[in-house]
Amino acid sequence: MIEHASTQVETAIAAVRAEGVTVAYDARPVLRSVSFTVPRGGMVGVIGPNGAGKSTLLKCMLGLIKPDYGHIEIFGQPAKEARREVAYVPQTEAVDWDFPVTVQDVVLMGRALEGFLGWPRRKDHERAHHALEQVGMTPFARRHIRQLSGGQQRRVFLARALCQEAELLLLDEPFAGVDASSEQAIFTLIDDIRDLGKTVIVVNHDLSILERFDHVLMLNQRVITHGPPSEVVNDANLSATYGGRLALLDEADETLRQRIAKEDKHLTRTAPD
Repeated sequence: MIEHASTQVETAIAAVRAEGVTVAYDARPVLRSVSFTVPRGGMVGVIGPNGAGKSTLLKCMLGLIKPDYGHIEIFGQPAKEARREVAYVPQTEAVDWDFPVTVQDVVLMGRALEGFLGWPRRKDHERAHHALEQVGMTPFARRHIRQLSGGQQRRVFLARALCQEAELLLLDEPFAGVDASSEQAIFTLIDDIRDLGKTVIVVNHDLSILERFDHVLMLNQRVITHGPPSEVVNDANLSATYGGRLALLDEADETLRQRIAKEDKHLTRTAPD
């Protein structure tokens, strides 16, 4: 489970331990004294509004950003020294889809941290092939990454993460812009990865699927709350996380429902007997 960093948890068993992490861009704080602990195993959903610092938090875990204050440890090591233990699936906006690489090339990139120089070794190709099989993308191995659907592209990057054989997977918005069937397929893959004993942290915007996570971390520059969905997902915590933005979303949803109901009523009246 996710526990507050002040709780006594053995560092040796923690996948992630953040203490007082503060990050500012041009003197504007993005993360403020963020502290939490994620023990090994399980799937954690990170939610919060745009600008809440979710992606910045992932970059701190990756060792790409050094906090102005505080620190993050990955499996008991400083984040920068634990990169081999961390695999990252970026947002689609962060990928250059015109770069001339095939699906297989992308997946093989997951072996780069395993130390091969020059041409990949036979065992690297074997591991990449197995990862593609795991995500159901073997028939697309020689296609250009740009030729895939959004859901297929995310499966490929999950395969790259699997190919790396990391113990911690960080996924930034893996469900954004995919249809319901692709979302289900991706979630099934993530469930399988978690069942292998890996720790999975997912930045997510879809509040309707929070119950599928083992734990939820609500973030808005600071940690609002964290814990099992059944304990922390409620109106008070969501309001504290999203503020007035959540009310605006609810109002927009209600307006859309009323419009659809009105259109359905009009169609019923005008329909021939």
